[in-house]
Amino acid sequence: MYSTFANFALPLREETNKPFKNDMEPLFEQLKSQAIACPQRIVLPESLEPRTLRAADRIIAEGIAKVYLIGNRDEILAKAAELSLPNLERATIINPEDGAAMEPYAQLFYELRKNKGVTIEDARKKVKDPLYLGCLLIKNGDADGQVAGAQNTTGNVLRAAFQVLKTAPGIKVVSGAFIMLLPEGSPYGERGIMVFGDCAVLPNPSAEELAQIAVSTEKTARDLAGIDPKVAMLSFSTKGSASHDNVTKVVEATRMAREMNPAMKIDGELQADAALVPSVGASKAPGSEIAGKANVLVFPDLGVGNIAYKLVQRLAGATAVGPVLQGLAAPVNDLSRGCNEEDVYKTILLTCNQAIAKANA
Repeated sequence: MYSTFANFALPLREETNKPFKNDMEPLFEQLKSQAIACPQRIVLPESLEPRTLRAADRIIAEGIAKVYLIGNRDEILAKAAELSLPNLERATIINPEDGAAMEPYAQLFYELRKNKGVTIEDARKKVKDPLYLGCLLIKNGDADGQVAGAQNTTGNVLRAAFQVLKTAPGIKVVSGAFIMLLPEGSPYGERGIMVFGDCAVLPNPSAEELAQIAVSTEKTARDLAGIDPKVAMLSFSTKGSASHDNVTKVVEATRMAREMNPAMKIDGELQADAALVPSVGASKAPGSEIAGKANVLVFPDLGVGNIAYKLVQRLAGATAVGPVLQGLAAPVNDLSRGCNEEDVYKTILLTCNQAIAKANA
């Protein structure tokens, strides 16, 4: 994964050394209120990792979620005492070495993977892996979401999710969106909020995959950013101003996305200025309900998306929240191994709200 909650400290204008005013708290206060109103069961498989435990202690203290830790109870509580985290005694602790308790999950994994050559003995070994056990808890209806990655690689986090949870109905690809919080007074987005996708996972999506990314990113914008999504499928061309295979891919992806979700407000292909600036949109794409009004930007490939969000973050002083993994059948989010406690806390908040949205779908 290329980033996590990127630089919560406010970026500085080099010429004045004064921060842009950029307040993300209203968004997270709303997410926090929603999570407290409907507490979800969130698995934290990295149960001895200090940043994770500090965030978990805070989550429990604030009543945000029901925390599930995977590991040996004595070891976890000893670590909690060492870190002075009293609330972790209220966490649900699941021991993967408890063979009798793990047998139903081993049987579940065997049924899911037996066509791939997995034996029941293989499955009994696999449930001892906290990443897999966490996903099996979700698959079995015993938990609602998982957050990991402070110690594990993105590949390991996603591999467990793919093998156990798979992708959401109608979606074959996992992608990563960033919620972009723009500086106060910015004329773009809705209340200064935009959502960018995919900026983190899929290097060169096909037209079909790009359509699925658009549908997933629209859902993330609605469920987490709290905005009415207006999706622009970006290109270096607007409505046939250039001819190229890469333009054709975006046009085709826009058509497919409309078929997947006819209620979605989407248009493409649009250049960035046509998507964002009303006067340019009216000139380049007259009659479009999206041109000049877009608050969700879908990029044609990962190179463009990753570069774009970092440029907006650094040059415009925006705060980039994410990546939020999207497209999985249930919420699993990946942390950077360089994350801090606040990153873990906010990722759990996002995961709770993804789970609430899934339950209400």
